[in-house]
Amino acid sequence: MTIRAVKRTSKAQPTMEGAGVRLQRVFGFGDTSDFDPFLMMDDFRNDNPADYKAGFPWHPHRGIETITYVLAGTVDHGDSLGNKGTLGAGDVQWMTAGSGILHQEMPKGDLKGRMHGFQLWANLPSSLKMSAPRYQDVPSAEIADLGDDDGTRVRVICGAYKGKRGPVDGIAAEPRYLDVLVPPGKRKSFATENYRQAFAYVFEGSARFAGASQPFGVLTEREKADGSEKLVRETIGNRSLVVFDSGDEVTVEAGSEGVRFLLISGRPLREPIAWHGPIVMNTQAELQTAVSELRNGTFIKHG
Repeated sequence: MTIRAVKRTSKAQPTMEGAGVRLQRVFGFGDTSDFDPFLMMDDFRNDNPADYKAGFPWHPHRGIETITYVLAGTVDHGDSLGNKGTLGAGDVQWMTAGSGILHQEMPKGDLKGRMHGFQLWANLPSSLKMSAPRYQDVPSAEIADLGDDDGTRVRVICGAYKGKRGPVDGIAAEPRYLDVLVPPGKRKSFATENYRQAFAYVFEGSARFAGASQPFGVLTEREKADGSEKLVRETIGNRSLVVFDSGDEVTVEAGSEGVRFLLISGRPLREPIAWHGPIVMNTQAELQTAVSELRNGTFIKHG
């Protein structure tokens, strides 16, 4: 097996979306070739209701899939096709926008005011961009939660892990979406086929991710007592993105408090992208058509 080297690391950046929701952008917009077939990821963990209660009122989607994973609090959602519901802690919604829907998501905190979760955008191949929209709402109880003898736990949201398959199916890019917890000091490896592009997002604790045979942390500069500088490796902590190079497996060594992270991979589409907010097509002409249809009221094709 070939251990995937760490291509680069970065920290999620504060931003604002919707009607004034403060969140952290993990990646998205600009060049997303390292993440293909994924386009964007947001971390919307927040403990202050004033920073998220305005929510995400009606907005369009076409040509993509949105994956919402809730850790705490709830998200009320509805769309122009009449679908509606509420996501709670541990629940997942995999929405295939296809040819287009209008959608809204309104977060609510738990009893402590916490609203924690993530949203990931996945691109659709050109052959499916105008397909009929669909939802896969998955309650927490239906998500496989596997435990190892060393205390490692893995929730299988999508794809396969150790013979278990996640409840989300029929996704073109063959994504694998795992929520991984590794206890303090433990070293674990996770098979990740070479054809996939893969990344990890640390959201609790810290860890070192292996590059070749040595642990690879965030590269930083430290000033020494004599005024000179020294490059050192540090563990990767909360709200940190790790982008992997090619290989057959991802290896992680948890820090002193353990680590919890999302490990996400998929088959790249390698198609051209024409992008305007939540509308992602292959050509500028298709994008202009979508924007024109949105303006003249012909955007919705199914339902």
